[in-house]
Amino acid sequence: MADTGADELKIWVDADALPGEIKDIILRAASRVQLPTIFVANKNVDVGIGRWVSFVRVSKGADVADFYIVEQSAAKDLCVTADIPLAAALVAKGLTVIDPRGDLYSEATVAERLSIRDFMAGLRDAGVQTGGPPPFSAKAKQQFAARFDSLLQKALRESRV
Repeated sequence: MADTGADELKIWVDADALPGEIKDIILRAASRVQLPTIFVANKNVDVGIGRWVSFVRVSKGADVADFYIVEQSAAKDLCVTADIPLAAALVAKGLTVIDPRGDLYSEATVAERLSIRDFMAGLRDAGVQTGGPPPFSAKAKQQFAARFDSLLQKALRESRV
């Protein structure tokens, strides 16, 4: 990736469990808008070769990729993650954060989602079968693409002011 300077808007991607369709959307957007885009995971993720995209492989371990993103990102940046505690940390830091289904995390929504996550974890710990999220669908992909593009355009406008 080219040296773009510390003040430039960046896209961060928590790539540990990212659907391939979402990765493709992000890769195309990074190339189109020419923004540094950093995929972070504790396993290899093929992001191809391009001037605007890089991959950081962190060591295995709980939340290692999350800590890296929190440490390296800046308030104006954009992040894609399904990890609610990571989203909470990034929202508090001032980043724009979206999940792979197109839902925007805000201070209000991330607190609610953390509460629900913790409640469901408590149920599972007590032996209750809670199921998981619905399967990733074409509608979720479309919702992500529309929201991601909208947020990206807004971030670009704000970064050029």
